Amino acid sequence: MHKKSKKIILASASERRREILSLTGLEFLVKESGIEEEMHAGMPPRRLARLLSRQKAAAVAAKEKDAIIIAADTFIIINGRYLGKAHNQTEARAMLKALSGRPHLVITGYTVMDSSNGRRISGSSETKVYFRRLGEDEMDSYVKTGEPVGKAGAYAIQGLGAALVRKIEGDFFNVVGLPLSALLMTLKKFGIRPL
Repeated sequence: MHKKSKKIILASASERRREILSLTGLEFLVKESGIEEEMHAGMPPRRLARLLSRQKAAAVAAKEKDAIIIAADTFIIINGRYLGKAHNQTEARAMLKALSGRPHLVITGYTVMDSSNGRRISGSSETKVYFRRLGEDEMDSYVKTGEPVGKAGAYAIQGLGAALVRKIEGDFFNVVGLPLSALLMTLKKFGIRPL
């Protein structure tokens, strides 16, 4: 364990990220960053994901002077197009139609930052997800559950959305929103070893 129990803060309102981080046994607080994700056109996906996570970490670090901040940002890329969160059922339906029968990349950028000295490490993780070909009724039914709204790419792989996925290549937790293995390796560099 780390020497001085510096508080750990997850800079995210995401239930999924909270659940994943809880698996480590670490005690942590949750503080939303309040940062609105902006997709910077022309920026390579992994770099954009790291930038967005750094912005979230910095926003929380500005208010918390002696903490380890963990921040992440997840989005999807299909045919060079960025898909963020579906804000409503119409957007969700359009995203599902775009993903139907095709592979896409889920990219999560993450940052761990020590707010006492500004030290930070950012990384990114990429998982390839293959969707089955979805019927119109199937997409409509899934959208009506309400699950796709607020999710990157309009699906939750850890929920009902699992039925839409044919296979994945890479880290499952990355698709949910926090690449656990990579994050734990980074936390070790800050003296935090939960396992």
